[in-house]
Amino acid sequence: MKTKWISIGLTGLSLALGATGCQNVSPWERGTLSDYTMRADRDPLGNAQSEHIFFSREMSSGGRGVGGGGCGCN
Repeated sequence: MKTKWISIGLTGLSLALGATGCQNVSPWERGTLSDYTMRADRDPLGNAQSEHIFFSREMSSGGRGVGGGGCGCN
């Protein structure tokens, strides 16, 4: 009975790992991904608001996109 549950668990795990595979991008699709609308920094007002919120919370400026908790222990 125990081997049945192990088998079911391993099957579920392999299905979950198989569903999270990588996607190949064709050369003609790369133009779409490099389009201006796909950029994260295309909205200057939104960037300024995010930077202001980050500054207000962390009491620091700059360093956007760098990991760390603001305690200086990077």
